[in-house]
Amino acid sequence: MAETVALIVAAGRGERAGGAIPKQYRKLAGKPVLRWAIEAFERCTAIDNVRVVIQPADEALYRTAIAGLRLRPFILGGATRQESVRRGLEALVARTPDHVLIHDAARPFVSTALVERVIGGLDNAEGVLPVLPVADTLRRKEGAKFEIVPRDGLWRAQTPQGFHFDKILAAHRKFVGEPATDDIQLAERLGLSIASVTGEETNFKLTTENDFLLAERLAGSGLSDVRTGTGFDVHRFAPGDHVWLCGVKIRHDFGLEGHSDADAGLHALTDAILGAIGAGDIGVHFPPTDERWKGAPSHRFLEYAAKLVREIGGVISHVDVTLICERPKIMPYRQDMRARMAEILGIDIMRVSVKATTTEGLGFTGRREGIAAQAVATIRLPT
Repeated sequence: MAETVALIVAAGRGERAGGAIPKQYRKLAGKPVLRWAIEAFERCTAIDNVRVVIQPADEALYRTAIAGLRLRPFILGGATRQESVRRGLEALVARTPDHVLIHDAARPFVSTALVERVIGGLDNAEGVLPVLPVADTLRRKEGAKFEIVPRDGLWRAQTPQGFHFDKILAAHRKFVGEPATDDIQLAERLGLSIASVTGEETNFKLTTENDFLLAERLAGSGLSDVRTGTGFDVHRFAPGDHVWLCGVKIRHDFGLEGHSDADAGLHALTDAILGAIGAGDIGVHFPPTDERWKGAPSHRFLEYAAKLVREIGGVISHVDVTLICERPKIMPYRQDMRARMAEILGIDIMRVSVKATTTEGLGFTGRREGIAAQAVATIRLPT
């Protein structure tokens, strides 16, 4: 069976879109643009591997954007898109896939159906281009006049553009440094056979600020099934010199007793997310009788729950954790906790809340016998 790799090009600067960071790392519905594109390809069973080309200066942004995803190492891009694509292809030589789909990270809404159409077209051609007809009236300004440009034969090109791997690699190697608007143009110069498939209006490229306004509405419009889950967890104190809470290590006079690292905050939040999607609780997926999870860091459980949400096309909209204890004091660590959970979940820190309270000396937490945590997670799913 033919192996197909998706090569996502995310090495551009996106200056026309504005913003303080490159557009592929800006957020849509709380999730980076690049992550939308990556997850779209990961959902497609016809794609065997996903690789991303980035700028060296963007490594920190990239790692934040893909937090919780299991991707192979990124590829360093060049000064131009063409150079970045060539470097991406060269990085795949050792693997030598049969087919490669080259996609711009700034097109976050690529669908599984479109990906499959492009791959299917490679059965009868060496390159495949998704296109849409030009619908608007076109005019060219000549002095003070606007002359109509006939639309006959005009098409809008999109990505992903699909190729037989060895053919497009040969094209990039042959035409190094020669300008081209896209990879299809290089393939045509080499004389490759090109087929077209129907593109999608929603697969537009984010170029201007207005594009982001439209994308923000689109990102939320298909996710109107709002689910809420709750979680609760308790761990008693035990001998030790630190506790883990919400992914942060805190020095303390005691540790917490548990099969894993006993992070009550992350356990409660994992249960809340699993509950929101009807996937049972943490014990179903990570039973305490299984020695594989003995002493395991709890961020692995939370990453797993977030992955389940992504696999069904959902978005984690907001999470809220309340820690219940007399000691240790939570406030000095609250921001670190928010940042760590945002990193694990791959969402903006503004969508993460951490609070702390006591029971005024009542009950087991009041007697300082342990720590409790409760959590609420709000998930948006496709309708």
